[in-house]
Amino acid sequence: MTQRRHALSRLPFVLCLAGALTLGQTGHALDRVQFTITGADTDLGGALRNASALLALSNEEDQPDQVLAAARAEYGRLVGALYAQGHYSPVVSVLLDGREASAIAPLDAPQRVARIEVRVDPGPQFRFSQTAITPLAPETELPDGFAPGEPAQSGLVRQAVTAGVDGWRAQGHAKARVTGQDVVADHPNRTLSARVTLEPGPRLRFGPVDVTGHQRTRENRVRKIAGLPQGEVYDPAEIDRAENRLRRTGTFSSVTITEDEGITRPDLLGTTITVVEEKPRRLSFGAEISSLEGLDLTAAWMHRNLLGGAERLRIEANVANIGAKDNGMDYGLKLTIDRPATLTPDTTARFSSEIARLDEPDYRADLGRLGIGFTHVFSDSLTGRVDLAYSIIDGTEFSEDRSASTDFQFRSLSLPVALTWDRRDNKADAKRGYFIEAEVKPFLGFGTTGSGLRATADLRGYRGFGADDRFVIAARAQAGIITGASLLETPRDDLFYSGGGGTVRGQPFQSLGVNLLRGPVEYKIGGNHFLAASLELRTKVTRNIGVVGFVDAGRVDVGSFFDAAGDWHAGAGLGLRYDTGFGPIRVDIAAPVGGTTGKGVQLYVGLGQSF
Repeated sequence: MTQRRHALSRLPFVLCLAGALTLGQTGHALDRVQFTITGADTDLGGALRNASALLALSNEEDQPDQVLAAARAEYGRLVGALYAQGHYSPVVSVLLDGREASAIAPLDAPQRVARIEVRVDPGPQFRFSQTAITPLAPETELPDGFAPGEPAQSGLVRQAVTAGVDGWRAQGHAKARVTGQDVVADHPNRTLSARVTLEPGPRLRFGPVDVTGHQRTRENRVRKIAGLPQGEVYDPAEIDRAENRLRRTGTFSSVTITEDEGITRPDLLGTTITVVEEKPRRLSFGAEISSLEGLDLTAAWMHRNLLGGAERLRIEANVANIGAKDNGMDYGLKLTIDRPATLTPDTTARFSSEIARLDEPDYRADLGRLGIGFTHVFSDSLTGRVDLAYSIIDGTEFSEDRSASTDFQFRSLSLPVALTWDRRDNKADAKRGYFIEAEVKPFLGFGTTGSGLRATADLRGYRGFGADDRFVIAARAQAGIITGASLLETPRDDLFYSGGGGTVRGQPFQSLGVNLLRGPVEYKIGGNHFLAASLELRTKVTRNIGVVGFVDAGRVDVGSFFDAAGDWHAGAGLGLRYDTGFGPIRVDIAAPVGGTTGKGVQLYVGLGQSF
């Protein structure tokens, strides 16, 4: 038996495709690029075409010397693609007007290239005869295909070696490395033997942490936010978590953590945190418009590093319902200060204050709120939040025809606790995954304000299908309940309404509530039970343009779900989406299809998907 070892540079290589190349300033065009693969299946052919440097040039204007450079690179690219599929005896040829590209000197590029031929004979697919990565750390899982008898794809060998090294690193052996490799191709038997030896090295603990690149942020705060557990056993996952914590602050545009080459006696591994700070201030604007709700404008000013500890100050102003048909303008001002790494590296403390003027269809009120709270990141998907807030709302509610009015004042101390589980693949334009947010808010009322509990849930799911998830089904369900306090004792901004862009498109904003009689006068008010559902079918028409069909429904009740005093409504419509790269521009046209609150076709324009 004869065994031959092959290095990439020793393999001859050939290939062939159909297409057209247009040369740059010479004005000459490549008449044809012919790509021929002998006996290859569709998957292998696709892999070779994707790897081709010449095909990457086929729609661009290039000088002959650029074509020659791509042709000379073609050998290595295609051989690498063939190795990845387990073909270790290929023959590849790249001909420029009949001349082998590898034989043309770089400084002897032809003045004109009229024809390119790429010919590939992949040869047989090899299979593993032996596979061994030794020694392995406990619980290390190697790729399923890395086993005798399986196709000997070179990528599987790399994955297995990486898994072996990572397995030791996860056990604290940060300096684990490859000390020997014996990879042999047996051409007569069309097999590949892959044996790799690892050296775990000593088990290490996190050691001293250096910080570089910081300018306005204090060094001790960078360490505190990173939260590397000095003195504990090394774990590469802790490195990733530390980098994510620093990025989450928004203070840094770049974060990298590198491990020291040497070991500090007796068993400490030092690290260096390198950061690049963002510009400290940012100004942003937003707008959303609908035909009945009018124009909503927001503006926010943010300081990313207020006191040198990555504290974030955000001041946000908003004006809503500009030009609305059924209610006046709402406007407000909110100030928030976030301090990361408070109590734990994954906990952010928050102080907030808010004042607002609400001019709704059934009441007008002034609102003030002060709050402190904490947000804790349990994982990349799960986040928790708790707040303690004091609110006061003082205003007047109107009868249905505005012929009568009643003054009210609500004062309450609340403790909202929320969990968010976000497994969407893209927060701005999800195609797969789900989003669940649930909040429970007990509140203690003062004066005429009741005490009770408000609970809400928001569930969203996404499923893509077709090529590149061209079609997406998106579904949403919302629910809310208030218990303990009577309807009239509950703060008005806590009650539930339905209608508008956030609940039921095609129905006017907050058009669905419940009607109460106070003597001879009828008042409309929000309910204490709420249900809503939305279903969308999203379709990509072009790379940037999408079309959406949707239907929404909502219900508001008093006392219990589906109470006799409650009511429901629904809307449906079509939408257009334009992908901007940072989120789609949304245009929806909707009309009422159920209930008694509808007032004709409505238009909604905004940024991002509706949910």
